[in-house]
Amino acid sequence: MSYSPNGQQIISGSDDKTIRIWDAETGAIIGEPLQGHTDEVWSAAYSPDGRHIASGSRDKTIWVWDAETGAVVGAPLEGHTQGVTSVAYSPDGRRILSGSSDKTVRIWDADTGAAIGEPLEGHSEGVTSVTYSPNGRRIISGSWDNTIRIWDADTGAAISEPLEGHSKGVRSVAYSPDGRCVISGSWDRMVRIWDADTGAPAGRPLEGHSEGVLSVAYSPNGQQIISGSDDKTIRIWDAVTGAAIGKPLEGHSEGVTSVAYSPNGRRIVSGSDDKTIRIWDAETGAAIGKPLEGEIPTVLSVASSPNEQHVVPGPNNNTTHVSEPIPHQPSSPRNPAHAHFYSQPDSQGWVRDSDGGLLYWVPLDCRSDLHSPVLNTMSRSSGNRSVSLDFEGSAVGTDWPQIFDSAQ
Repeated sequence: MSYSPNGQQIISGSDDKTIRIWDAETGAIIGEPLQGHTDEVWSAAYSPDGRHIASGSRDKTIWVWDAETGAVVGAPLEGHTQGVTSVAYSPDGRRILSGSSDKTVRIWDADTGAAIGEPLEGHSEGVTSVTYSPNGRRIISGSWDNTIRIWDADTGAAISEPLEGHSKGVRSVAYSPDGRCVISGSWDRMVRIWDADTGAPAGRPLEGHSEGVLSVAYSPNGQQIISGSDDKTIRIWDAVTGAAIGKPLEGHSEGVTSVAYSPNGRRIVSGSDDKTIRIWDAETGAAIGKPLEGEIPTVLSVASSPNEQHVVPGPNNNTTHVSEPIPHQPSSPRNPAHAHFYSQPDSQGWVRDSDGGLLYWVPLDCRSDLHSPVLNTMSRSSGNRSVSLDFEGSAVGTDWPQIFDSAQ
């Protein structure tokens, strides 16, 4: 499953070979199912701008769809020799990443569908989960071979030795919002945290689940980690201390295959083998509304759209992204120029303060040029000039949509 970047829709891929789009608020199905795959849909993801959906299937192909019309965009991406278990877009939306049971990771041009470079090879078993780092420079992959590998996104070269520590297959991997840590969930019932630069374990494993961990994700501010398990529960952890926060979230009647935070960190979404999608209050753990259910076979993955208006379920990438219609604003307005933020925009292009609040959005073609750690200055790759972001007179608070509309 996957949320649209605007959080207003959800997409789901299932074993009936289709992708469905759901209204995230009402749970109603939007339009007709997206049809084209000839076997189970194992993964689905929105592009950062929310205009396209990529889906990976047991039929060995990746399809790209127009998120608004549901029309197929171009020909299927072909090259894997076994089922495609996981798909992800690069932060700038120019690349599509795929992992497969054929033990490889592939990179594709999102516009042309052409394969870029040779497959990334190194895993000795099938690849279960892939994603880009927040700055798009690295790729991580998890595998049934019990390891996580880090790759250079430009050259495809392996960076350091495999991350080893799990005693069973790795089902899900994710980067922290600042790109400094990697988390992994495994059938060994543990969540592990790794230093993204050195590959060394960062603290002790997070233990508490009684069955395998099928999905993991960071909160937008990087302070919490969530995990979904075959034990039917979702757990919230302190990302620094590793301590469990509150009680497990219970409600699903089968294993939880996919979890994600909303962009403002206020909600958690989960998909399950019980064929439902649930939304939770991230602070209290209370269920919000009724489960989204209908003619959906097993829900294996959930993620979010960049414009916060849709959700798309797809089964096997074990990653979820959630976004919501109204960006979170700090409790008291603050000047973005004097706020503390992460070293890079998140996967949707938002620069956040230390509490996870949305400060400003960076266009796709500017994200790779931002200076780190000072994000209110960027250096354009087309020359030596620096461009500073001037926040004088900018709108701070919840009224910016009206201000934007009046300026049109």
